Amino acid sequence: MIRIDKFLSQMQVATRSESKKLIKNKRITKNGVTVTDGGEKCDPDIDAICLDGVPIAYQEYHYVMLHKPTGCVTATEDRYDKTVMDFLPEKLRRGLSPVGRLDKDTEGLLLITDDGALNHQLLAPGKHVPKTYYARIDGIVTSADVVKFQSGLDIGEKKRTAPAILEILHAGETDSISEIKVTITEGKYHQVKRMFQSVGKKVVYLKRLSMGSLTLDETLAPGNWRALTKEEITNLKDEKA
Repeated sequence: MIRIDKFLSQMQVATRSESKKLIKNKRITKNGVTVTDGGEKCDPDIDAICLDGVPIAYQEYHYVMLHKPTGCVTATEDRYDKTVMDFLPEKLRRGLSPVGRLDKDTEGLLLITDDGALNHQLLAPGKHVPKTYYARIDGIVTSADVVKFQSGLDIGEKKRTAPAILEILHAGETDSISEIKVTITEGKYHQVKRMFQSVGKKVVYLKRLSMGSLTLDETLAPGNWRALTKEEITNLKDEKA
């Protein structure tokens, strides 16, 4: 059981103060009966809570896919820079946080949710959830690099990186830009950039395409978002270690 005003807040319908106004204006009903007290309890799985006669679907957690643009930081708040949360409606932001981190100058897929268990499942080192990136590289990427990535690289830490899959899309020519896809199963600081630095090359553009089973919806322009589908949520929760 849950208070109706809390239910309205969790479903991103209204803040607690806004809920009081909705109830005062007799716009909220429970099983067809007008609610007069926000403290009244309801069972979201059984009771029909409506706003202006329209049922409010119960959802325990919220899952958002954002096409993160460059120039913003992956944080819930920041004193100096725009954050990824600033691209979501204010009501939707409450309780949500990004899953993992993309650098300020990196764009692409970012999952934002209030499902702490899923957040942990996707980020726990032992889960080895694959993350695929598209990148443009200053330098000629070769088959020798592919082998080095597969073998693990020394990026200045105690352990070499786990094996990564490097796919050359365009090798470029001398002093030109190569295009690649790379899949890693870790989340070390600036990992993709440091991996290419270790083979004498520089990442000049980086975009995350997927995380586990979740793939960036390419119809989303940078800065745009959408809720995950039920199938996407189910697939994420079914990710295997």
